[in-house]
Amino acid sequence: MTVTTASGSKVFIGPTTAADSAAEYAALTYVEIGEVQSLGEFGDQANDVTFTSLSDGRVRHLKGARDAGVLALVCGRDPLDVGQQAAKAAERTKLAYAFKIEAADAPDEDHADSIFYFHALVQSARDAFGENDAVVTTTFNLGITTAIIEVPSAPVVP
Repeated sequence: MTVTTASGSKVFIGPTTAADSAAEYAALTYVEIGEVQSLGEFGDQANDVTFTSLSDGRVRHLKGARDAGVLALVCGRDPLDVGQQAAKAAERTKLAYAFKIEAADAPDEDHADSIFYFHALVQSARDAFGENDAVVTTTFNLGITTAIIEVPSAPVVP
């Protein structure tokens, strides 16, 4: 069985350096963002483009531009975490940063985990203090600006 939980997954923020391939992304230097509670969802979705023909009155659906989405990265707020500090600094810019997500999905010790690479704008860094017994969190909304490059889990080459 290869279905797994998100437990053990990690998120990293990198530089604004452009990258077009998994090898170029892998060569970048990243900082792990600590205390991640939730990764949210991400991945391409095509816009729904419609056309209605006068002759038969039918609406036709076509695939339009692709959108990888806005990933809501929720973290337990840690003002001393270097990764969270980097994400907060990135929010204050108009630049897209490289991100790496390591999924903890290797089916056994002979396989590596899947990795996802993309560039995103850090669109927000909102703190939520909640109520008495709530953990204070920071949500970073990452507006993905590139295609997502997935390096699937594969056997580790010794």
